[in-house]
Amino acid sequence: MPDRSVRHAPTAPTRILRVGPDGAGHQDDVLAVEEPLAIRVAAGGEHRHLSVTMRTPGHDAELAVGWLYAEGVIGGRGDVVDVSWCARDLGRQDHNAVTVTLRGDCLPDLSALDRTGAMTSACGICGKASIDRAISSVPSVPEPSSPVPATVLWDLPDQLRAAQEAFGRTGGLHAAGIAATDGTLLGAREDVGRHNALDKLVGAAVFDGDLPWTDRILVLSGRASFELVQKAAMAGVGVVCAIGAPSSLAVEMAERSGIALIGFLRSTGANVYSQADRLDVVDGVTVAS
Repeated sequence: MPDRSVRHAPTAPTRILRVGPDGAGHQDDVLAVEEPLAIRVAAGGEHRHLSVTMRTPGHDAELAVGWLYAEGVIGGRGDVVDVSWCARDLGRQDHNAVTVTLRGDCLPDLSALDRTGAMTSACGICGKASIDRAISSVPSVPEPSSPVPATVLWDLPDQLRAAQEAFGRTGGLHAAGIAATDGTLLGAREDVGRHNALDKLVGAAVFDGDLPWTDRILVLSGRASFELVQKAAMAGVGVVCAIGAPSSLAVEMAERSGIALIGFLRSTGANVYSQADRLDVVDGVTVAS
């Protein structure tokens, strides 16, 4: 099993020309690294290449497993036998390609994963043959033990920002974090792709046996897209908070799946776009029409 921690630096040094009102000068800067990761699956002697996603190196096993979970290929840790780096010539390991070995005598039906080309770091289900098929395959999330107090949401943006080590140096990474219903951030992952960040977080939960996220809060550093809500529904989380805005299709998906979708989350309030009954709403929360 590959190391689930960061293997390669998620950032890279560079030199820039800084231009301002008082003149210009060269200085050191830091960039977020973006490299391709090929994801392959194997079972019973069969192998298949599934996708190439542009990502920030690190937590690659979690990214691959989390993506397979979100796509419904696996249902939990028990479906995964091993995750290994792919071999290159002369016995060297290719740290930009992983193979997930699945339990079973043959590969499962992977026809629903048909895509055209490579996924980009901004890509979720882009290239799917039918978005309707994606919508229909997403389950309803479990009922919560009790409504989540809206007051616990206000500190989540600051907690997520504090957990973004690489973002603090580059300003170029998205993040996804998972929190308890008392507002305590339990874990976070970063990536140049917002979908990759969430896949890494889900993958970590698969490895740790921490799914579904029935009594959890998902917090996203950017906007809430349809694809992110779909991944959240697959992970069973009933409250999704985004620092940015949701899309219309994200709201539709959240309503259909039973997810309380919250946008424009700040320390002073937020907009609740769907399933407001999952929250114990207090003054300071604006329910969007």
